[in-house]
Order: sequence, then structure tokens, then C-alpha cells
Amino acid sequence: MPKYVIEREIPGAGKLSGDQLKAISQTSCGVLRNMGPEIQWVHSYVTGDKIYCVYIAPNEEMVREHANKGGFPANSINEVVTIIDPTTAE
Repeated sequence: MPKYVIEREIPGAGKLSGDQLKAISQTSCGVLRNMGPEIQWVHSYVTGDKIYCVYIAPNEEMVREHANKGGFPANSINEVVTIIDPTTAE
């Protein structure tokens, strides 16, 4: 199943409190439960003004649907073609 990286522009994301991040996560998980098991949230990286999320889904449209239903921005959605790490150099 394809994996996607979603870039969400959220000004001040890095200053969100633990409670705010928990609320956002709960909203996301609720939407995912209603959408079914085909779409999965793997994890997210919170930076200063953006959140980068990794999802597994059958297609980009399903990722956009999740964003729309959750009220989340999805400024960029990119399918992961391959993963590299330090072992790639060996």
C-alpha cells in the first residue's frame, strides 16, 4: 500500500501545547476510525510552522478526504517512492 508524506502549514505548530496536540490527534484518530482500516496514520513531525505527517493509504484522494473531514490543511501530499537511510550507502 502506498505511503504518503503530508505537509501541513500550521503557523505556530511548534508552540502547540501537549493538550492541543492531543486534541488534534484525537480528532485525526476519530476521522480515521470512521473512514475504515484502509488509511493509517504512522506518525508526524512537528516543526516551527509545519507538521509533516506520514500516512499509509490506497491513494492520495483518501488522504485529502481525511484532511477535509478533520479540518486539517494538506498543503502538499507526496507519495513516498523509496526510503533511504545510512545503510543505503553500504
